[in-house]
Amino acid sequence: MITRLAKAGLAAALAVTTLATGAGASAAAPSDVPAVQGPHVTAALIGNPPGTNPPGPGQFSVGWTSAGTQDLTGPTHITVDLPPGLTTGLGMFYSTPYDYTFTESVSPDGRHLDAVLVGTRTPGRYEFMKLTVYGDPTQQPTGQIVETVSNPNDTDPTGHVSVVTLDGSTPPPVVQAPPAVTRLDTTTGPGAGGTGVTVSGSNLAHGMVLVGGVPAPGTCTDTACTVTTPGGSGSAPVSVVTPGGTAAAPATFDYTGDPPPAPPAPTVSQVWTPASGPVAGGTQTYVIGDNLTYGTVTFGGVPGLHTSCGPKFCSVTTPPAAGPGPVDVTVTTAGGTSAPVTFTYTA
Repeated sequence: MITRLAKAGLAAALAVTTLATGAGASAAAPSDVPAVQGPHVTAALIGNPPGTNPPGPGQFSVGWTSAGTQDLTGPTHITVDLPPGLTTGLGMFYSTPYDYTFTESVSPDGRHLDAVLVGTRTPGRYEFMKLTVYGDPTQQPTGQIVETVSNPNDTDPTGHVSVVTLDGSTPPPVVQAPPAVTRLDTTTGPGAGGTGVTVSGSNLAHGMVLVGGVPAPGTCTDTACTVTTPGGSGSAPVSVVTPGGTAAAPATFDYTGDPPPAPPAPTVSQVWTPASGPVAGGTQTYVIGDNLTYGTVTFGGVPGLHTSCGPKFCSVTTPPAAGPGPVDVTVTTAGGTSAPVTFTYTA
């Protein structure tokens, strides 16, 4: 369900559109080019600016939709930027089932929120977080509230930026220019992670740096991202994911020494609601346990479909089976494979 927070009396004062960010790094979004077929995510920013006399809090729905033709997988990056005179705290994200991981942070000045959602999203799924925005009593805010979303598997650059203008103007729809990465200032570090790396390039605003496919915490400007490496091993590719696309670095990051400890082994307590379904497959079910993050689920050794796992919960659609009867269900992560529980296929 989409929650629309804008009051009727304020609707005319809020102009929502897609907008490029970064000076000189924008191009008008073409209106006659069909969307790329495949996974795609789009942004939607809807809500009330803080009131005046005196300034009071406003609330926004910071939303994103899996709008493509295929499942959206991997990390989805969400940012929110506020103009001078406005601040926020952490957003409230609540989405069920809990088949995902979600992390967020806010800059010290309260004007930039950065969040990462990891989970499989089927086409058409809409999610949002509620964000309270506060006005400075000594400063009348002007400018724009900007949301961006991006995902490394999304090759369609349109729809990734949503804007609310505080003066009622409507900027034209544009998209952020594709990013480019020119160098890493550091290319080696311990397997435990924790190495500071600066990734240089252009059009990197609102970026997320991936090291070996894992998000690296940090911040990006238009010309550089400063991040801290996650744990890893071997030679890890480095890329920057922005609303304009994904750019690979010209060098890998090479982990040295011992890799980080393996995560705890997954455990599964049950297949829940339902624990049975037809041999044709297609039953959406849920697996409950612990240490399931980034897991894959199998039914009788056959991978499940549309699998998405959070720490204690996986949603999955059953694959077809050779015939009726019980099969073992397991979850496998980097920490190992769980002991089996049972799903029963029916004729």
